[in-house]
Amino acid sequence: MIDPLFWLGLSLLLVATSLTAVLVAAIPALQELARAARSAEKLFDTLSRELPPTLEAIRMTGLEITDLTDDVSEGVKSASQVVKQVDQSLDNARKQAQNVQLGTRSIVVGVKAAWKTFTRQKPLRRTVEHLPINEKSPLTLREREALRQENRRTKAEPYRTNDSYSDPASWEASFEDRD
Repeated sequence: MIDPLFWLGLSLLLVATSLTAVLVAAIPALQELARAARSAEKLFDTLSRELPPTLEAIRMTGLEITDLTDDVSEGVKSASQVVKQVDQSLDNARKQAQNVQLGTRSIVVGVKAAWKTFTRQKPLRRTVEHLPINEKSPLTLREREALRQENRRTKAEPYRTNDSYSDPASWEASFEDRD
């Protein structure tokens, strides 16, 4: 058949042609790869120049935010203390106002009582007819008992009322009317 050297030469020729075709096709791809490598190198240079200051700025911003948070929390604490002090001042003012009101009521009641006492007509003095001691007739046992009974009733009457205790509004209303 045919010579093996021929087949060997033909195979080498086909391999060389294939390699040439691959190289011709790979040249534009290699050029794009070189261009991409240069772009990546520029990107890495830019990142190495810009990234540390940016990271430092971000770190400083975080520290400033932490400081501001601390300041705000201190402000909130001081504001709550101020609110507590104002609340205590209001409570003290309310108590003082109640004391003044109570004092004013006492003064008004005192002035009213003094005015009533000052403006009331003085009763005419009654002359009591005294019997001489020897002219008084001695009391009998029944008369003495009757006097004792009357004295007991008159002493206890201010404490007794005809109203029942189940109606406290009547005595409260009369107490408020007197004020």
